[in-house]
Amino acid sequence: MNEFLQKKQDDFTNALDFFKKDIATLRTGRANPAVLDNVQVEAYGVMNPINAVGNIAVSDARSIIIVPWDKSVAKAIEKAIIDAGLGFGVANEGDKIRLTVPALTEENRKALVKTLNEKMEKARVILRQAREGVKDLLEAAFNNKEISEDDKFRFMKELDEFSAKKNDELKQIRDRKETDIMEI
Repeated sequence: MNEFLQKKQDDFTNALDFFKKDIATLRTGRANPAVLDNVQVEAYGVMNPINAVGNIAVSDARSIIIVPWDKSVAKAIEKAIIDAGLGFGVANEGDKIRLTVPALTEENRKALVKTLNEKMEKARVILRQAREGVKDLLEAAFNNKEISEDDKFRFMKELDEFSAKKNDELKQIRDRKETDIMEI
């Protein structure tokens, strides 16, 4: 791998990591605690992520259990989940909160896949920007006579192959998530 690509390799990796984290919040037919990552609970006068006020566990394929560390926060957790509009059934059992994940309808599945595709397109744009950053470095080095024309074309080919590989990884991640969403 050439030094120009090495300088910007983190940008490609960050784009894939961003995409993985972004799609983790998409609901599938199974219980997944990651869908709660964006839920904020008002506790002790400040907003906290839900995992900062309680323990989150998956009890079975359709249930998530949240055990608050302080029982006085249970009502606030329940309210935050309802306000988040995730579509879960919420049952406050006093010492714990049980979330029931409803089965997705075909219409919901298609809407989630559409959202997934939109998120993938954003990640592709980030990958494209990273590729353009490396390309700009190569052009500048060539214009400053730091590399020869042969090196420039060789590095560009390497960049194109690397970009294609990262795009394939992105598509594989997307395909796995789509399979999870469409699974009944």
